[in-house]
Amino acid sequence: MRTPVSTYRLQIRSGFTLQDAAEIVPYLKSLGVDWIYLSPILTAERGSDHGYDVTDPSAVDPERGGAEGLLAASQAARAAGMGVLIDIVPNHVGVATPAQNPWWWSLLKEGRQSRYAQAFDVDWDFGGGRVRIPVLGDDSDVDSLEIRDGELRYYDHRFPLAEGTYTVGDSTGDDPREVHDRQHYELVGWRRADNELNYRRFFAVNSLAGIRVELPEVFDEAHAEVLRWFREGLADGLRIDHPDGLADPAGYLRRLLEATGGSYVLIEKILEPGEQLPSGFDCDGTTGYDALADVDRVFVDAGGQAVLDALDTELRDGQAADYEEMIRGTKRRITDGILHSEVLRLARLVPADAGLAQDEAADALSEIIAAFPVYRSYLPDGADVLKEACELAAGRRPELDRAIRLLLPLLLDAGLEPEAELGRRFQQTSGMVMAKGVEDTAFFRYTRLGTLTEVGAEPTEFAIAPEEFHARMARRQAEIPLSMTTLSTHDTKRSEDTRARISVLAELAPEWQASLRRLQKLAPLPDGPLANLLWQALAGVWPADRDRLQSYAQKAAREAGNSTNWIDPDRDFEQKLAAAVDAAFDDPAVRAELEDLVSLLEPYGASNALSAKLVQLTMPGVPDVYQGTEFWDRSLTDPDNRRPFDFGARQRALAALDAGERPALFLDDSAKLLVTSRALRLRRDRPELFTGYAPVVATGPAAAHLLAFDRGAPDSGAPGALTLATRLPRGLEQRGGWQDTVVRLGGAVVDELTGNAFGPGTVKVADILAAYPVALLVPTA
Repeated sequence: MRTPVSTYRLQIRSGFTLQDAAEIVPYLKSLGVDWIYLSPILTAERGSDHGYDVTDPSAVDPERGGAEGLLAASQAARAAGMGVLIDIVPNHVGVATPAQNPWWWSLLKEGRQSRYAQAFDVDWDFGGGRVRIPVLGDDSDVDSLEIRDGELRYYDHRFPLAEGTYTVGDSTGDDPREVHDRQHYELVGWRRADNELNYRRFFAVNSLAGIRVELPEVFDEAHAEVLRWFREGLADGLRIDHPDGLADPAGYLRRLLEATGGSYVLIEKILEPGEQLPSGFDCDGTTGYDALADVDRVFVDAGGQAVLDALDTELRDGQAADYEEMIRGTKRRITDGILHSEVLRLARLVPADAGLAQDEAADALSEIIAAFPVYRSYLPDGADVLKEACELAAGRRPELDRAIRLLLPLLLDAGLEPEAELGRRFQQTSGMVMAKGVEDTAFFRYTRLGTLTEVGAEPTEFAIAPEEFHARMARRQAEIPLSMTTLSTHDTKRSEDTRARISVLAELAPEWQASLRRLQKLAPLPDGPLANLLWQALAGVWPADRDRLQSYAQKAAREAGNSTNWIDPDRDFEQKLAAAVDAAFDDPAVRAELEDLVSLLEPYGASNALSAKLVQLTMPGVPDVYQGTEFWDRSLTDPDNRRPFDFGARQRALAALDAGERPALFLDDSAKLLVTSRALRLRRDRPELFTGYAPVVATGPAAAHLLAFDRGAPDSGAPGALTLATRLPRGLEQRGGWQDTVVRLGGAVVDELTGNAFGPGTVKVADILAAYPVALLVPTA
């Protein structure tokens, strides 16, 4: 099996095709990248920028470059000695435009007789044997249906007509409502989706329909093109999107490994603190959110927690945030709201002889899911997790104790047998609720420090000490050395550099408290926690254009759901929210306050960001660089983090570095490029320097401000690369700098960033970090 040393994520779309990817391979090779990492490339909904809405799994998307584009990208990578990792989507397909998806079109046209009827997860008995599709403005809009060109039309929406259900060649006499009533599908008002859908979706996205890849025939057809990539040597590895949605993730991974000949496989899996991948998973690790959380936390100052907690309580009118109770509430908001259709389907599966009314079963199932500490309790590994969640749920709701006790044995049986359908579907549902209730709701409500509410993070863990970080890295090296590490992705709510700047607020907590109070007086927002989130975000990305920030503010407010929401937006509140953002541009006092804050944060934020980048690129695991982030990137949640960027500027800057230029200031774009390129090249070209992990201990008054480790093999005594990174730079400055802090070097080394030589023996940290807040030291012998 070929495995990557590092990867570089490229978002493939119509504006940046596979042919474009092929053209930049020489740059990526020069940058030090080992594998290119492609976003989904199978045929997707036309105009899709992300590609997760696959409409035809049998072909590479023509808009993304087609089969010839993949061949070009793969050949370019092969010529450069690089591998190819591709993101695939096994859980669902895109059905927004039925005519673009031949599987879905066949299902709607032929119903249960379609050869794809088993591919989709439809509860035919609920809904009178018809697939319910929530596209109408209101149920009465069936009167707006038309029959044209042998199809049922609802404005721009097109649907197939079953054979024999309308008059061929003479549609003028057919009543569209009556023809609609004869179809294998029912068009319903969009508001009915929360409670009355009968097909499994991806989260609450009606236009993404779940498919049953646990069935061999579905797996084979859905993966025919993917497997061709491996037969023809076009791909080396896969990133698996949303495995939590699969009926049998372990079985799926096992089959995939066999079908691809044992390729490198990563899964997009959120691991909660202390959680490990199930023992039966045939994969090499996760896509790195767990690593992201560890890197973020070691650059957060624990000393700022008390002030930030007090400020958060003040903004909540004196009520301290209770995160556990908050996420219980946000998860119930999801189970009782946008995912209630899924919960009701579970309730319908409870055997009649269990003696539970459907409403009681749905309530108990929702309460159990709300008590889950993880996304999914993979059985049988996670049986204890499921039992503990049931105990917690019963403790919270004693009146549901009997129902929960009756449900537990049913939920513990989650195999592929028909009688295990309840337990199996429960497993598929809990992760959806966690994602929507926590990541997409609570993370916009729990706002004391934005760095803490990133995908894959545990917000109640405020900071970790270097000793804990080293312990986690040692475990990573021992247990999951091929798992990905990352700092920014297409899904992160804030890019790495935005978070690094926001993290400084923990080092400047009193100053931030005073600044936010002034901002709230100048541009008041009647939602204190959201104001906290908003001004942190603005400070994290400033300067930025108005439209970007307005879009983010509206999305954040609607996701939080406290003062407005997506379904029924509060126009008055949203006008006040927009006015607060506008004030940053139009009110001189607000703008001055924000810019003063940013000027205070920026040097420390840049130091944090360079340090985090070097740590991520040199720590145990396979580091990924998200496209463009070799320069400073200050982005917010999607679609902001998928904006176009300039590869040409990066190529020119790298050429200048290679010609001997060095950034005069570490705040320059080229300083981050220097760190990224030198770390990537070293990992690729000198793998023997990255075989182990051991902390490097500093001594002296500022020792706590150094995060340092040796990637050599301590047992054999083989020297390795040494990473030195500045930690909590504001506190370091207050201590007067590195002063007499030193590290002991066992041999002579040279810094890859500056070319300066040091050691052996005791060396002042001030000398090593004279030019930049980081150093990458390589043994000279």
